[in-house]
Amino acid sequence: MAVEDKNISYRIYLVAFVIFLMAIAIAVKLTNIQWVEGDYYRKLAKERTVKNFVIPANKGNIYSADGSLLATSIPNYEIRFDAVAPKSEVFEKNIKSLSDSLSLLLRKPKGSFHNEFRKARANKNRYYLVARDLSYTEYVKIKGFPLFKLGAYKGGIIVQQETVREHPIGKIAERTIGYERKTPLGIADGKGIEWAFRNYLNGKDGKVLKQKIAKGQWKPIRDVNEIDPQDGYDVISTIDVFIQDIAHHALLKQLTDYQADHGCVVVMETKTGQIKAISNLGKAADGSYYETTNYAVAESHEPGSTYKLVDLMALLEDKKVDTSTVFDSHGGIIKYSGKSVRDSHEGGYGKISLARGFEVSSNTVMVQAVYKNYKNNPAEFVNHINSYGLNKCLGLPIKGEGKPFVPQPSDKNWSNLSLPWMAFGYGVSITPLQTLTFYNAVANNGVMVKPQFVSEIKEWNKTIKKYNTEVLNQKICSQETILKLQAILENVVKKGTASKLYSKEFSMAGKTGTAQVNYSKNGGSEKYYASSFVGYFPADKPRYSCIVVVHKPSTANNNYYGADVAGPVFKRIAQKIFTDAPSTNVIKNINRKIQSQEIDYDTYYTKSQKQYLSIPNLKGMSGMDAVALLGNLGVKVKIIGVGKVKKQSIQPGENLSKKTIITLELS
Repeated sequence: MAVEDKNISYRIYLVAFVIFLMAIAIAVKLTNIQWVEGDYYRKLAKERTVKNFVIPANKGNIYSADGSLLATSIPNYEIRFDAVAPKSEVFEKNIKSLSDSLSLLLRKPKGSFHNEFRKARANKNRYYLVARDLSYTEYVKIKGFPLFKLGAYKGGIIVQQETVREHPIGKIAERTIGYERKTPLGIADGKGIEWAFRNYLNGKDGKVLKQKIAKGQWKPIRDVNEIDPQDGYDVISTIDVFIQDIAHHALLKQLTDYQADHGCVVVMETKTGQIKAISNLGKAADGSYYETTNYAVAESHEPGSTYKLVDLMALLEDKKVDTSTVFDSHGGIIKYSGKSVRDSHEGGYGKISLARGFEVSSNTVMVQAVYKNYKNNPAEFVNHINSYGLNKCLGLPIKGEGKPFVPQPSDKNWSNLSLPWMAFGYGVSITPLQTLTFYNAVANNGVMVKPQFVSEIKEWNKTIKKYNTEVLNQKICSQETILKLQAILENVVKKGTASKLYSKEFSMAGKTGTAQVNYSKNGGSEKYYASSFVGYFPADKPRYSCIVVVHKPSTANNNYYGADVAGPVFKRIAQKIFTDAPSTNVIKNINRKIQSQEIDYDTYYTKSQKQYLSIPNLKGMSGMDAVALLGNLGVKVKIIGVGKVKKQSIQPGENLSKKTIITLELS
């Protein structure tokens, strides 16, 4: 018995000793946590319960020159369902009515919703997608549906919101307005005005400190570290919606009629260089056309006959010849180093003056004039081209400007063909916008101005930055030469290659161009034509210059020349600007369909209110779109009802300010 009691005592002592060691270990660990690693664990606890949240800044809007809204930010909603969250009795009670409600709103079979919800429940899917790309109005309705109205924890509704960029007037000038996005690798990228002026548009995000509380919710902690977001500034572009609409549809019609591959049109204000319209349309697989590449800015190619104005300017400026100097077209064919230069008119033009040779776009005449006078010193001719700035980029803020190419006599690839080929627009490369800038300088009495896409940056009616006209060359040639060139360009329309465009009621001046593209690839099997027309109007007092380029028009009827394909677009734009100009500028919706609804963004601005915003016509617009649009304008909104706007308390056209409050009655 004594031995047994002794063994029990040993066991008790052993257990006590082990407990004592454990107590010491715990004490050491607690001491280590408290004093040695205390800072680390306190920091970890704080990071998991307290953290900074970003307060996104509101992105600025892009407006047209006449105050029309070109780009704005609108909230977009996605609804998902946590099928595990609702209790069984709640789920069974509401699932049928929820499916019925969603079916009516989203126009899908109610049986489909009912089955999918049950499948999600069975699979314990906690993130089932119900609908995406919803408007604010649709989101509000869904949030009030059976089951979902019980909230996230009892009803299982999960709402995700993101801000998307919309173009209220539709697809016109979409490529120039541009975008900003993240690539799949997370790299910031973009195009057009959105990207070029992102530092002004994006503003600066704010931050707020929040603490985690019950049920995974976060409560703001107000402290000195909180930073309010700074909203982005508004960008006022130079685009005029009225002119843009004309240019877009004139180009679209011609591309469709000639089944062309792609084309572009640009309208520039002569004195300022402001781009009033720019359209770039490419052909889709289904045969329709849409804004793809910004061809006017990015596509550098051989211009063909529109480049002959460079010849004429250099020759007259150097006084090598006069407009009356006679040249023999040699039956329409001349040869240089075994290569033929041909006139489009079979048999040539006989003996004609230099001016007449330009008017009828004779390749043989223009090439002879250049080669004869510059063959011994080609650098003299090329230096003129360089002085006009045609050998370098314009330095536009818009990303992706095409690089011009002008061969230099010092280049190792310079050959005996370089000079004569340059004379009729081959062996050189230039973008449509660079060509337009050169012609605009002639219209502007020799003053070359830089194309301008943005006129100012604004914070409401406060100007943050103004972009004035930038002169690239104060005088590209003498006034004597300018006057001769202007007269000849007007004659091209009156009695030259563009005589089909002539009208006694309306004066225009310009030059046609028909260039063969890709003629050197695969033995010429990929060759096609690029038809162009560039000029200005009215001819006597130029107000606008314009270029039209159409690539790969159908050659079925042999009507692929610049006068036939590009010229009519130019004429339609010129005539409609001055014959159909309205007393007030009205933005028309270009069949813009958003979220299966036709949205009419008609907004009125009087000409005296340029750069100042007024209340838009909201009738018929969904409540979400109306709230988002007015919110971007800084207007406070009161909503009555749900649905589309039936009445608005302030009529369209009335001025607005930061204190403006408008009541919308929805149906």
